[in-house]
Amino acid sequence: MDLGEPEPRPGQEPVNRVKPRKATRIQIRNQERILDGALSIFASTGFRGATVDELARASGMTKPNLLYYFRSKKALYIAVLELVLERWLEPLEQLDPDGDPAEQILAYMRAKLAMSKERPEDSRLFANEILNGAPMLGAVLQGHLKELVEQKAAVIRHWCDTGQLNRVDPYHLIFMLWATTQHYADFEVQVTALLGDNQRDKTYGDAADTLETVLMQGLLPRA
Repeated sequence: MDLGEPEPRPGQEPVNRVKPRKATRIQIRNQERILDGALSIFASTGFRGATVDELARASGMTKPNLLYYFRSKKALYIAVLELVLERWLEPLEQLDPDGDPAEQILAYMRAKLAMSKERPEDSRLFANEILNGAPMLGAVLQGHLKELVEQKAAVIRHWCDTGQLNRVDPYHLIFMLWATTQHYADFEVQVTALLGDNQRDKTYGDAADTLETVLMQGLLPRA
């Protein structure tokens, strides 16, 4: 038996449902503070290692205030993962099928390198989730991510079929771009130990130049 909203009587206007209130600027700012602080904690300790007290301190909030915005550690972790995945996929979504293949691939490579340099914790958090079997992101990997990669693989395959690129497996080209660009975030400690902690700008510049040379020599047909 439905005990929800009653049906209007004859001649009576339907009762308007109460619309959810929009978040205020303060609420939006607090949510962003919480997500930024949580990202740092989750990236360094993982989901299991993080505590709600640590997450609250990282955002500069009390534990009750944090739980007002996110009802549990799991809810906050999923929100952070969704934010990271949204940022992580944006450069791939920008791959334009009508653009020049070389320019599009190089732009994607450089965008991914820039993300590794500017937001290394994004990459490390995502890598940790995958290494742990993607318990929170499994459905997303089989859904939106899979669909997007299939779409962009079809674009790369078309470029190969039309002779604009050498024949390559598009999926493995995408995997290779992920591996080479995100290496500098996921293995930053190793890179710094080998190249020095005062060479960060040069490291990323040299990485971009090296990847461009390898990609273009391997992908572009010879005249």
